[in-house]
Amino acid sequence: MKIKILGAESLGVRSLCVYIETGDRKILIDPGIALGYRRYGLLPHPFQVAIGFNIRKNIISIIKSGVTDVVFSHYHGDHVPLPDANPFQLDAYQISPYFKKPKLWCKSSENISNNMLIRRNDLMRILQRDFPNSEGKIEGILRFSPSVRHGRMKKNHVMMTRVEEGDTIFVHASDIQLLDEKAISLILKWEPTIVLASGPPFYLKQYQTKEIYENAWKNAVMLAKNTSTLILDHHLCRNIVGLEFISDLSRKTDKKIICAAQFMEKEPILLEAYRRELYRELPVDPKWHEQYAKYKSTTIKYHNWRKFSLDNYDFTI
Repeated sequence: MKIKILGAESLGVRSLCVYIETGDRKILIDPGIALGYRRYGLLPHPFQVAIGFNIRKNIISIIKSGVTDVVFSHYHGDHVPLPDANPFQLDAYQISPYFKKPKLWCKSSENISNNMLIRRNDLMRILQRDFPNSEGKIEGILRFSPSVRHGRMKKNHVMMTRVEEGDTIFVHASDIQLLDEKAISLILKWEPTIVLASGPPFYLKQYQTKEIYENAWKNAVMLAKNTSTLILDHHLCRNIVGLEFISDLSRKTDKKIICAAQFMEKEPILLEAYRRELYRELPVDPKWHEQYAKYKSTTIKYHNWRKFSLDNYDFTI
């Protein structure tokens, strides 16, 4: 099994997009990307826009080349193509011609908000496909979970994916945030060797409590003790505290616990967390974003920041 994490916060964008190749399957999970439209009152920096463009281009290239399966774990804008995409997101209209053949595996319309239900229906219309309820389904190497909570949210539940080939069992635990015992229990029953999961959004004040931290820590330890590799990212890495959480877990459990960038053998590049520093060190014309949306400006002079280079984060397949 070949696993490539295409997008994640430690790779510079909001995403949890994964591409998997097995003997006869090419599986794309959560083909979506966002940049966090505003953080610290600032729009995405052009360096992050450039990183995001490469990731978006790569996702589109994979879809065009032909995938056998596409999974939508839920319908948030950093996990699916969008009917109303801004310049930093994946446009559903752009990729709709290439969605005729892949088998779709989708979160159902149950336990989602009205806005996400509208988005789901819009996507079905644009992609010209029905979205089956795949929760609890099994087909060959693929298995999908029942609906589990999106962290502490009562709505907008998510669907997890299990892929098995040979001795490798990979689990994509989208947006569980390590806060739902039902999700953790199910993952453990699946007996995975590699788990990719979202950690808690410690960047949000309401999640900065001892109770949430300890609950996430406890559940992460349970996963780490029962897997060969635990990859934690997404909401967790919207703040540098996330990398500290991962490092402390790995050290205290003596287990392989890493972020998505480290899994891809790259240096973590938490661009959203460092947005203020980016603006300070690489100043941006106030009209740049408006001009970029009109195709009148580019990211060319923003392809390097500190020790990071755009070329080092291009995962073209």
